Amino acid sequence: MTPEELSNLNVNKIVDARGTACPGPLLAAKKAIGEIGSGDIMEILSSDEGTKRDIPKWADKKGHSYLGTIEESGYFKIYMKKA
Repeated sequence: MTPEELSNLNVNKIVDARGTACPGPLLAAKKAIGEIGSGDIMEILSSDEGTKRDIPKWADKKGHSYLGTIEESGYFKIYMKKA
């Protein structure tokens, strides 16, 4: 998805893991995924570079859909859809 499409998504859950180092953002996302329903969109905010790689790998492994990443000033917005 394009950054514009990602920005216009209806996000059901925002996980703010900025300021935490790996594996903090991934652990926060794993906890939060249980709080949303199937087909819901989750946005993970992270300042850890490794999260850009970790979240898509985890999402794929668990059958969720990685939708894309937007790079902001000093952090990333990572979007995924729960299976």
